Amino acid sequence: MLTTGIRHSWKTFFKSALASPTSTKHALRFTSNHHNLSHQAYSHSHPRVLVTGGQGQLGGALTSRLRQLYGNDSIINSDINKPTDEESHDGPFCYINVVNKNDMQKCIVENKVDWLVHYSALLSAVGEQNPELAMQVNIDGFQNVIDIARQYRLRIFCPSTIGAFGADSPRNPTPDITIQRPRTIYGVSKVYMELLGEYYHHRFGVDFRSLRYPGIISAGMPGGGTTDYAIEMFYAALRTGKYKCYLRKDSRLPMMYLPDCIRATAEILQAPDETFRMRTYNVTAMSFTPEELAYEIKKYVPHFEISYEPDARQAIADSWPEVFDDSNARRDWGWQHEYDLSAMVAEMITLVKAQTEETDRVATAAAI
Repeated sequence: MLTTGIRHSWKTFFKSALASPTSTKHALRFTSNHHNLSHQAYSHSHPRVLVTGGQGQLGGALTSRLRQLYGNDSIINSDINKPTDEESHDGPFCYINVVNKNDMQKCIVENKVDWLVHYSALLSAVGEQNPELAMQVNIDGFQNVIDIARQYRLRIFCPSTIGAFGADSPRNPTPDITIQRPRTIYGVSKVYMELLGEYYHHRFGVDFRSLRYPGIISAGMPGGGTTDYAIEMFYAALRTGKYKCYLRKDSRLPMMYLPDCIRATAEILQAPDETFRMRTYNVTAMSFTPEELAYEIKKYVPHFEISYEPDARQAIADSWPEVFDDSNARRDWGWQHEYDLSAMVAEMITLVKAQTEETDRVATAAAI
């Protein structure tokens, strides 16, 4: 896949998540805190934002959130996967392959884009299966978007990852600035992105911003990441009551629930440039092991059974941080997570149950 996730009902999930009492409270606070800043920066109109990889898990959720903030017509979704008929009515869409620079330039000029959010990428496990394609999409694709950001003076955001660190990095906690040396092509491509973005900022004045995401948990089906066990476990628990985990039970990794991830991204997009002391920040909400997640799930599914059979993804996880130090993000631009492990599990159980029931209903109807 050339996006951050596979096609799934992320819109239903994200709208449901924002509809929860906790999320609604924080969404209102977020909008209030940043309204004046946006109005000041764009006194006559909202920013016009192009999101690449917008049909994936994260790109799709951020597109939905930005359309809530700025209006449907201000946010241009793009991907190599075309939207469904229903999605095509939500707002503008451009077909863009990020390795084709001309496609992107045409979309940016025609839509008068101000901000560019670049999500198109091959994730860690998928990238290891096809490193040549990962280099083409993750490295050449980013080279295209950063050059375009320079040419058209765009604000650009591109996410980084826990995978940008390696076995030589301090793992607990992992600070923003330390030795990295990742051992996956995904991680290598993200270090390249971080450093090239920082270079373009200092050399050419490009407004480059990035967040190192931990593992992101959502009710959408996983898209090829090493931390996806944390999503698969919910579906297995509710469908079969059993799950075979591909990581050891004590493999601790930093994680974040999707609504927190999207809110953090929207916040760093809107923050004034003088807020930042660096161009790439760690962000996180929690750290847990498969065993700890299974324990929380058993509170809702008492018969749930888990076994462990580590595969090649274990070596990737062993080279990643156990705990992220995101104190700089909290100090510099006020990052605060909303969901801890127990709150995330409670909401995920509800959402995944609803999604599996809907999938079963559609399958049953189709079989009749």
